[in-house]
Amino acid sequence: MEENRKKVIVIGVIGADVHAVGNTILYHSFTEAGFEVVNLGVMVSQEEYIAAAIESNADAIVISSLYGQGELDCQGMREKCNEAGLKDIPLLVGGNIVIGKQEWSEVEKRFKAMGFDRAFGPGTDPAVTIAALHELLD
Repeated sequence: MEENRKKVIVIGVIGADVHAVGNTILYHSFTEAGFEVVNLGVMVSQEEYIAAAIESNADAIVISSLYGQGELDCQGMREKCNEAGLKDIPLLVGGNIVIGKQEWSEVEKRFKAMGFDRAFGPGTDPAVTIAALHELLD
């Protein structure tokens, strides 16, 4: 494997969510930060993330959700990644990933318990996610 290969990340908006603006912002931010980005767009299933990660030999999967159902949509993602041979792939999730106002530390704890490496709340600056990706991948 080439040392200078750009890190590949798969991004998209999970579930029945059609919120495209944040996804577009992340695409441009990650691309400008030097990542090769596979953007699956909106209404992405867990299986589509996994297939794209396998096909692109991805280094990480970044899931977005804005409609509040992210917690439901993300359940079982780590297990499906493991079953597909992506056992150690970093999983990151962000956006408005739960319904209503909830204590962020509790939300983050639940996502980490589901096997996510990082979880980011609504309005997180893309630079924060980029820093986390560098931390996980470098």
